[in-house]
Amino acid sequence: MVQSAMVVAAQGGGQPPINLAQLLLVLVVAWTAGRLASRVGYPSILGELLAGILLGPAVIGLLRPAAGLEAIGELGIILMMLYIGMEIDPRDLRRASVPGLLAAAGGFLVPFGLGYVTVLLFGGTVLEGLFVGISVGVTSLATKSRILVDLRLLDTRIAYVLMAAALLSDTATLVIFAAIIGFVEVGAFDIGGTVLVAAEVVGFFAVTAVLGLLVVPWITRRLRAAAMSDRALDVAIVLSVGLGFAELAELAGLHAILGAFVAGMYLREGVLSHRATHAVSQYVRDISIGFLAPVFFVTVGFEITLDVFDTDLALLVSIIAVATLGKVVGTALFYLPTGHGLREGLTVGAAMNGRGAVEIIVAGIGLELGLISTEVFTILVFMAIATTASVPVLLKLGVEWLRRHGELARSEERRRGVVIVGAGPVARALAHSLMPSRPVTLIDTNPTVTGIARREGLRAITADALHEEELRRSGMDDAGTLLALTTNFEVNVLAAQRAREDFLVPNVRVALGATMSEALGAIVDEVGAEPMLDAPVDVGQWDQLLRGNRARIDTLHVDDDTDAEALLERLRAGRSVFPLTVVRDHDRIPFVLVDELLPGDRVVVVHRVDQDERQQVLE
Repeated sequence: MVQSAMVVAAQGGGQPPINLAQLLLVLVVAWTAGRLASRVGYPSILGELLAGILLGPAVIGLLRPAAGLEAIGELGIILMMLYIGMEIDPRDLRRASVPGLLAAAGGFLVPFGLGYVTVLLFGGTVLEGLFVGISVGVTSLATKSRILVDLRLLDTRIAYVLMAAALLSDTATLVIFAAIIGFVEVGAFDIGGTVLVAAEVVGFFAVTAVLGLLVVPWITRRLRAAAMSDRALDVAIVLSVGLGFAELAELAGLHAILGAFVAGMYLREGVLSHRATHAVSQYVRDISIGFLAPVFFVTVGFEITLDVFDTDLALLVSIIAVATLGKVVGTALFYLPTGHGLREGLTVGAAMNGRGAVEIIVAGIGLELGLISTEVFTILVFMAIATTASVPVLLKLGVEWLRRHGELARSEERRRGVVIVGAGPVARALAHSLMPSRPVTLIDTNPTVTGIARREGLRAITADALHEEELRRSGMDDAGTLLALTTNFEVNVLAAQRAREDFLVPNVRVALGATMSEALGAIVDEVGAEPMLDAPVDVGQWDQLLRGNRARIDTLHVDDDTDAEALLERLRAGRSVFPLTVVRDHDRIPFVLVDELLPGDRVVVVHRVDQDERQQVLE
């Protein structure tokens, strides 16, 4: 597939192999449309598809197929699947919850069956039915972080079910797609051909397992031992393995995207160091999702024919209907054995109704191989757009429905851990105040302050909070709260972004300064993080006061005579004291998570000793 695309791209007589002007125009359109879609809470892919349809041959005709675009786009989706594979943790597949497994099964099997039958009823072929079934069965949660943050669902049972279901669904989709491609290569569903296909598939996975678990790690260890490992070599290794596995998949009669996906899963662990893996993963993400893959999704729009609205409108409406109803109802029915109720099952189904990259890629390959018609391909693209657009609306209605009936359940695996980025005096004081009731970990790049923290009996690690694996080592998987308390506000914001996007931490609070760039402010808004206090926080000043014994830890008691609302407002202002925790009954809660103060509460604060700040606050 890759080779043929390259050959086609290189043909064209005296024309250059790549039309650079057209490529530049496609990239500008893709970036602009993707940004607009992201700003309103949808995946950038949706904007890129719509831009390709509106500006392509089907409508305006500003953009047209050009030499080299096909090859660039196909390379983009191969690298994108490599990145997706690197982002999937096999441990998450192993520990996927039973509700997630049931939701994935119902959300895939029911719409798959309905889509397949619908195509046959309208006179389509078996292969068209299979491709439509796969496409309507896919679950893409490309908008998950933004939607879950906006609806405050990150610490709910729904969020964990959705993550597990999407992971299982995408993996199963690629396996089934591989099987279909294998059978197509044989040309008939006879016993001999079936055995041959099965042998090729098994052989592919066996060879990649040996390479991924033994050969590639051995080679990289030898290179590191010879002091030959650097960023450029790490990138070369990852890209070589990804493209090599893609070619192996082609040789086995499968598609290159499956090989790249499998390569990514092997490259995640045991090949490079954690830091190198993360750095290269981000590089692959930037080059694929940020540059090459958008070319594919824009050019997908070039293949659209609007004639389906005249010739196949009934089939288009039927596919969108069975995709939505099959996903929502199928998920809800399979979800019933969990005992979590029909309402929660319907809400999970609504959240799983979005589609994204995988089914568009699958449909595009089906069109390229001549397995589906342009009309069916067009229907699948419009189905993906319509169902993805419905997710925010349907999910919001479902969540409000659950809240009205008191059925919006928090996760059974309640994340009580707290990770504090920074290990200075204020961060250590906060950790000491929280320690009796919940696990706390400090993370800082400065070995001096982490050493002090450990001598004080705190759990502290010397690591970079901007790296995923080091955050995981700090216990971020089990953390319900991240408090970014370094003197570097940029580090605070970027650590918050990583905690939210990579670990879906429900509560993220950030110490922000009086002056902050618009870019950092946009990140805070995008990930749904909140400032530590209402006013800017000078962490460095409070650290100096504690270090010089010019500030001390004290406790404010809230009784029946206290104006609790006014006290809470003054503490949040952060002008005279730095509030740490609220002691309520036998629990200790980070002050930043408290919405109200109750009689009997005790507020642990840091206040200056050179003036009676404590009395000022109480008054």
